[in-house]
Amino acid sequence: MDAITALTRRVSVAKLMAPAPTEAQLTIIRQAALRAADHGNLRPWRFLEVSGEGLHRLGALYLAAMQCKKALSEAQQQRFKALPLRAPMVIVAIAQFTDHPKVPKEEQRIAAGCAVQNMLNAAFALGVGAYWRTGELADDLQVAKGLGLTESEVIVGFLYLGQPDGPLKRCPELNPKEYFQAWP
Repeated sequence: MDAITALTRRVSVAKLMAPAPTEAQLTIIRQAALRAADHGNLRPWRFLEVSGEGLHRLGALYLAAMQCKKALSEAQQQRFKALPLRAPMVIVAIAQFTDHPKVPKEEQRIAAGCAVQNMLNAAFALGVGAYWRTGELADDLQVAKGLGLTESEVIVGFLYLGQPDGPLKRCPELNPKEYFQAWP
């Protein structure tokens, strides 16, 4: 798939199944992440790849974090434990902040997000299903601690990867004129 098609036709794939991307596909997806826009060449990101038994441990971490906040029904407990099992691989994207006089932390966080977007685009171009999730678990301090994040790091998202389970949804037709305008 050519780059323009990947950039203009990409859709998220929420229903995923095994297998996880191959090592060759992962190499390309990883390389794409490292080409994200990065003011100051700080490389303000790192990634944790979770698969196999690690998905069950991640689910247990999710459950423990949520149980510290509120009482959960049995169904809710099972739901949190199963969240990582929606795909054969989850990549935890982490922004690493460096004190820099010209590159504020918000820009470093955005750069880490750009790395995730590059991974999504690369996955789509390779025929790998992918979607990016955030939510309360991405902001949870217990989840961050359980994943080994430092005080100068935050989760920017969970990238789910696998094979599409069914046809891809249709790419919505958006009119650029609704979002771009000339400034006087």
